[in-house]
Amino acid sequence: MKNHFLTLLATAIVSSSCLSHNSTNNTNLSLSDKKATAETKALYQKLNNLSQKGFLFGHQDDLAYGVKWKYEDGRSDVKETAGDYPAVYGWDIAGLEKDNANNIDGVPFEKMKQYIIEANARGGISTISWHFDNPATGKDAWNNVPNSLKTILPGGENNQKFTSWLDKAAVFFLSLKDKNGKNIPILFRPFHELTGGWFWWGKGNCTPEEFKTAWKFTFDYLQKKGVHNLIYVYNTGGFGSEEDFLTNYPGDNYADILSFDSYQNGNDPNGEKFIREVQNQFKILNEISHKKNKLMALAEAGYEAVPDPKWWTGTLLKAIGDYKISYVLLWRNHGWQEKEQKMHYYAPFSGQVSEKDFKDFYNLDQTIFEKDIPKKLK
Repeated sequence: MKNHFLTLLATAIVSSSCLSHNSTNNTNLSLSDKKATAETKALYQKLNNLSQKGFLFGHQDDLAYGVKWKYEDGRSDVKETAGDYPAVYGWDIAGLEKDNANNIDGVPFEKMKQYIIEANARGGISTISWHFDNPATGKDAWNNVPNSLKTILPGGENNQKFTSWLDKAAVFFLSLKDKNGKNIPILFRPFHELTGGWFWWGKGNCTPEEFKTAWKFTFDYLQKKGVHNLIYVYNTGGFGSEEDFLTNYPGDNYADILSFDSYQNGNDPNGEKFIREVQNQFKILNEISHKKNKLMALAEAGYEAVPDPKWWTGTLLKAIGDYKISYVLLWRNHGWQEKEQKMHYYAPFSGQVSEKDFKDFYNLDQTIFEKDIPKKLK
């Protein structure tokens, strides 16, 4: 049973940002894919209903590995800390375009498929991003050479190459089936963090019109390939205004969830800057999502190695406040990075300094983990 006292405490903590009256239940929701499967439509409505009860907690690569372990069935750092799996599982399909057996983080695609199927059977939800290589240079996603994106557009020299990548993605998406042979719905987050300049599709490396054309081409092509189990997540990095957020927006008929990514850094040890920035961005996004009848999310977040023992209830909870968001996803628990000589993880594990606070965070009524989903929908 979620702890009522902790809920009251959390309410008091975030009362200063109480803007939930602006986040009404979206009754006019409809998916951008007009041929979406029944299961995909049902998930979208479920996400809307759950956002009125709290927010889903997610974690990247949660089932594949954690701090000091890899590919052990049933394991999850989140589960071993909180006693439950996350509600949302993040994955990345970079490497698929090159026919690699493993993705960018070393996760075998066959295992990823297995994890997505297992999570879905338990009621969990999967979201997929794609750090695809720069098609113009053959180097990685961070090879931010200007005008690379232009080459994938119709008539461009790499359009055929990009189309072949989408063919491979389509095969992967359509291979995700439940025990009844139905396609598993996926939250698809392509061209993510588009307001940052660090990826070849990011700000400064293409024009807004080129970006919109690339997004629409991707959407339309996957439709042609019969992929109708995707909920499209439009995702930015930081932004300062509605105009800023919507500069590259492809239109209401091409996106379903509006989101951004935000991380706390070492130069902000108390999290004050992180809280302020996330709150400011949710204030803007809340208005946009209300006008457009779209769900909103914090699609990536975290504080590397979580050095603050009260980070979950003291910082992340305050950053989200009372905004009715669909989910927040924490980045991956890689563990020790030899090259950088540091620990790289974003969710606690047994014995980690924020473990107790994470359990308090888990026990709040507004945090939704995997086992909470059916309870919240009653």
